[in-house]
Amino acid sequence: MAIIKKFRIKSYKSVNTIIEFKNVSLSYGNRLVLDNLDFKINEGQIFGMLGPNGVGKSTIFNLITGLIQPNNGEIKILGQDVTNFPIYLRTKKFKIGYVPQYGGFFNELTLHENLKAISEIVIENKNYRLERINYLISKFELDNLKEIKAKFLSGGQKKKLVIALSLLSDPKVLLLDECFAALDVLTIKMLQEIVVNLQSENKITICICDHQARDLLACVDVAMILSNGKIIAEDSPVNLVNNINAKNAYFGDNFKFN
Repeated sequence: MAIIKKFRIKSYKSVNTIIEFKNVSLSYGNRLVLDNLDFKINEGQIFGMLGPNGVGKSTIFNLITGLIQPNNGEIKILGQDVTNFPIYLRTKKFKIGYVPQYGGFFNELTLHENLKAISEIVIENKNYRLERINYLISKFELDNLKEIKAKFLSGGQKKKLVIALSLLSDPKVLLLDECFAALDVLTIKMLQEIVVNLQSENKITICICDHQARDLLACVDVAMILSNGKIIAEDSPVNLVNNINAKNAYFGDNFKFN
């Protein structure tokens, strides 16, 4: 697949850290999932997370949103310790949007009804609700699907809908969990272009985790590899695939990016 990103942000004139993990550890019973994790996601970045099944990628998203809490360590958003903040406060105060791997919509509602239902929760101004819904329907070219029940949409159309739902509240940070999973090549390319456009046009900071390494690396600025609860490598996509630790733990010797 061709490289989607025409540029990658390599440095920042003024680095503003949006999300920071400091010595974060988490265990499920006797199983250590995350072991003293330290990393930052900077404003305006598209940040990627890769690693084997069960390594803790989705767990990191759950920690960011507040669905679970770490055993120890500190999670900061915009410099503020939010480790003990509830989900609704993180979402409302820090404007975090989340696109889950599965679901995220009401099966029996039409596409338009889904947008209307969620807008009534996250947007107080009735006039702005309609404006925002119409904007997102236009942005994602969903007009001809408005009256289709969500359960009858294709995989790519459902993913577009869930991303649109997450953008209703005009988030500053967007978390995408396994967004390329079980999709065809053309749909993946379409989603990659959506992600890059959200960064360049809407100035949204984006974090993606996925198993589709090539698809993820094609649209991120920076990515990290997780293995055995630790970050073993973090760099630009080109440098990452040549990193010996990343090769040994994840990519192998035959992985080709381009």
